Amino acid sequence: MHFVDDARFAKRELSSPQRHTALENLVRTYLATLDDLGIETWLMHRALLGWWWGKHVLPSDLDLSVQVSEPAIFFLAAYYNMSTFSSKSADTSHRRRYLLELSPYAKDREHRDWSNAADARWIDTESGLSIDVYAVRYNLTHPGGEGMLSCKDGSEIKDTYLFPLRNTTFEGVPAKIPYRYEELLVIEYGADALKEIGHNDYHFDHDDMRWVLKEKLPANAEGSQKTVNHVGAGEL
Repeated sequence: MHFVDDARFAKRELSSPQRHTALENLVRTYLATLDDLGIETWLMHRALLGWWWGKHVLPSDLDLSVQVSEPAIFFLAAYYNMSTFSSKSADTSHRRRYLLELSPYAKDREHRDWSNAADARWIDTESGLSIDVYAVRYNLTHPGGEGMLSCKDGSEIKDTYLFPLRNTTFEGVPAKIPYRYEELLVIEYGADALKEIGHNDYHFDHDDMRWVLKEKLPANAEGSQKTVNHVGAGEL
């Protein structure tokens, strides 16, 4: 089972726009806080795909995954487990509190908690939404040979695909992404995921660089272009 809303803090059901806004604030505060702590973290999986498409959280996402190094998760476990951080929302003057919670098995290389593989979670204590934080660890016995990294979410990656990390922005704040980000996205989601501008009920708006509901588009906008080249990075 993969938890989306933390039942300890989810006091009411949020509408889709409310969830999306809360998730935007969640990732901004996570990235800014870890930067303040001197911890290197980077976008992966759906967060990285959202970065590709305009450097924003995808509208259909309910949570996000990010990664840190093994030494970083050790440092967070030693000094910041169950720490709370306060931040003012970008859209209002309201301040939200966020909890950094480490798994009891964060320092273990083995996957022991089958209900949730994350090594840590960054939790919005108002909505219960969270970001899953995974440590990548060198796997010295991996059949792929030297330089292979493993993660408790089941992903594996060659260190040359990941490092050196690239500097960029995500949701308006500094962020980092893997060095060979495009190849990783194609491996995980396929080449079409990086080109098709129509997905379910959404269409990519080039002017705003965001996914919008098709019903909100001008009458002839959807058919103007079915695919697009790289729009997410522009300049990193």
